[in-house]
Amino acid sequence: MVVLKQSRNCHLKLVWNSGTVIRMTMTTRDAATLLSALSSEARLSAWRRLLEAGAAGMTHGDLAAALGMPKPTLSFHLRDLRQAGLVESRRDGRTMVYTASALAGEALAAFLMETCCGHRPELCLDRPEKEGSPMSLAPDKVYNVLFLCTGNSARSIMAECILQREGQGRFRAFSAGSTPRGEIAPEAMNLLVRNNYPTGHLRSKSWDEFAKDGAPRMDFVFTVCDDAAGEVCPAWPGQPLTAHWGVPDPVAFEGDARQRALAFADTFRMLTNRISVFCALPLRSLDKLTLQKRLDDIGGMDASAGAA
Repeated sequence: MVVLKQSRNCHLKLVWNSGTVIRMTMTTRDAATLLSALSSEARLSAWRRLLEAGAAGMTHGDLAAALGMPKPTLSFHLRDLRQAGLVESRRDGRTMVYTASALAGEALAAFLMETCCGHRPELCLDRPEKEGSPMSLAPDKVYNVLFLCTGNSARSIMAECILQREGQGRFRAFSAGSTPRGEIAPEAMNLLVRNNYPTGHLRSKSWDEFAKDGAPRMDFVFTVCDDAAGEVCPAWPGQPLTAHWGVPDPVAFEGDARQRALAFADTFRMLTNRISVFCALPLRSLDKLTLQKRLDDIGGMDASAGAA
């Protein structure tokens, strides 16, 4: 569901998923409006004090007293903050109560950071003390990796099984889909069984399971089909590294049983090649930016290969 929250001078677009805000967008003009409203030391102080007060808010008199500001002066600044959409007001009897819009602040911060590190702002967070220094990781860390596609019936399922074996205990693999089919493609299951992969635990499931409280905390999230890469993913806790490793969908391949089996085998081969390269990366010696570049490069492997 998409909700448009509008003030007189600023439009804030909120994208919701299952009742939770997962992305906030604004235009350059909107950001300039908010920055202009906060450019005054008095307005910035008033807004920060209201943020501290939370949903309870503060009355005009209490806020003026807290800031040591004359009430007429405060009224002038509150008017500008309200017009920018940074402050909201409600009447409690004869008293006006003011609250700060934390969403507007979050959206502004996201806008300022969204182009950082080549539009990968998550790379700018938790950055090592020195540029180029390796990621700080425990020597015995087991990495959680989530593979995503639309149906979670073939590609992501195969990738989960491949990494679980190739990782030799260094990785814990999972898979999910944006719109799960609810069943695993028979050809994918047959291929895994023939190659002696454990399959008893496999099921087609929604990616929402991995965005809930108590879900495993992901270190890496890889999309293996174009549809899932273009959709709005849930807000993954911990800000994992992400990359798109798109491969042809064998489920969509049209042909006889033998030709379809070859299509599944070819997709399996491409996934195996990429996952083998991923498992060979010296994760503990790479800085975050270099690691992200390596992950993106893996997604370009077999780029010219089509469906069998």
